Amino acid sequence: MRRREANENRLPVGGLDGVPVLLKDTIATKDKMNTTVGSYALVGSVVPRDAGVVERLRKAGAVILAKASLSEWYSFRALGHVPNGWCTRVGQGANPYVASGGTCGSSSGSAICVAANMVTVSLGTETHGSILCPSDHNSVVGFKPTVGLTTRAGVIPIMSRHDTIGPIARTLSDAVYVLDAIVGFDPRDAEATSQASKFIPQGGYKQFLNPMEKELVLLQPHLLMSSIQCKQRGAVIMDDLEITDIDIILSPKRSGELTVMLADFKLLLNDYLKELITSPVKSLADVIPFNNKHSQLEKLKEYGQATFIQSEKTDGFGEKEKKAMETMANLSRNGFEKLMRENELDAIITRGSGCVSVLAIGGYPGITVPAGYGKDDGMPFGICFGGLKGTEPKLIEIAYAFEQATMMRRPPFSNSMCYHVSHGSF
Repeated sequence: MRRREANENRLPVGGLDGVPVLLKDTIATKDKMNTTVGSYALVGSVVPRDAGVVERLRKAGAVILAKASLSEWYSFRALGHVPNGWCTRVGQGANPYVASGGTCGSSSGSAICVAANMVTVSLGTETHGSILCPSDHNSVVGFKPTVGLTTRAGVIPIMSRHDTIGPIARTLSDAVYVLDAIVGFDPRDAEATSQASKFIPQGGYKQFLNPMEKELVLLQPHLLMSSIQCKQRGAVIMDDLEITDIDIILSPKRSGELTVMLADFKLLLNDYLKELITSPVKSLADVIPFNNKHSQLEKLKEYGQATFIQSEKTDGFGEKEKKAMETMANLSRNGFEKLMRENELDAIITRGSGCVSVLAIGGYPGITVPAGYGKDDGMPFGICFGGLKGTEPKLIEIAYAFEQATMMRRPPFSNSMCYHVSHGSF
């Protein structure tokens, strides 16, 4: 990552001095840029302050370049119907490698712009695959931190137990430099950040950008790729183990994830909207009729907002939601956590983003690194390393060793259009 030297006539800042950073259009900035989650419903809204991660980026000397497009409302407006990378404000984002290959989401623009060499680093958010999947599809590094390691204050929410903010970059080194700048306790997200801040190592995360120096034991589910490079770097691969109740974990309905998400989204969004200084909408109940009123866009009518309507019908956290939370906790404790500890595993590795459900329901971290391109269509794919809460140092070490051993990433043949917001408009 190129860094401009701090001007001698002013105080030195942080490790990102002069580095331009792109933000997903869900991360608030107290400037002329809009924060809209891809929707016209929030155009012109005024936030009270920078998001917590933006405050940290500015303190580190970064330049906030623009906002990146995304899957509108995280695709949550109508799950299964809103295409990844599409929003009403700009239309459909495109993969810079294979235009018809798909971008994944919801941090699609954040990944596209990095992949297309339009910005060095960006920030995305993840609830269920929204950093790891678009990074995988667009041949960039995506880093999903342990939930609470980075503050969610000032970020349009979806689910408090899953939401996390992380960097997207072309190299793991660049991603880790950004991670070091944005981690830490935030009183505006006190519960989550106080619990996770204990995981932050003294001296930060850059110190783990070293090749593996010891034998590591990695879990590779049978349905995913083998990693010859990991074996060559001293890893022991175990592919005959299975996470208990993995079929339930992979289903948001059966795991309880969707039940909690529907209730949490309404409560969190209403709180976020009430904090805005000005806004066309003040609650989810306002967003739904706003969309209906402005549904002259054919795609908006086609995709609908069925999930919004479901969420609006919820009434806080009752017995059903509490039971769903307990189910997810049990699935994580008796599944992934038990398997990792009993077998003394360091990480799980998968081709693509096949482990996002496992990492989502437990708030676990993950890193995806470019691993290759389809023989027939050239579609990128990555290798994802996931671990238990707070295992970022080990994951960085493993992922960095893989990245340096393979040097697999190549730039796209031609740059794709990168949709972004600058000074409040496209």
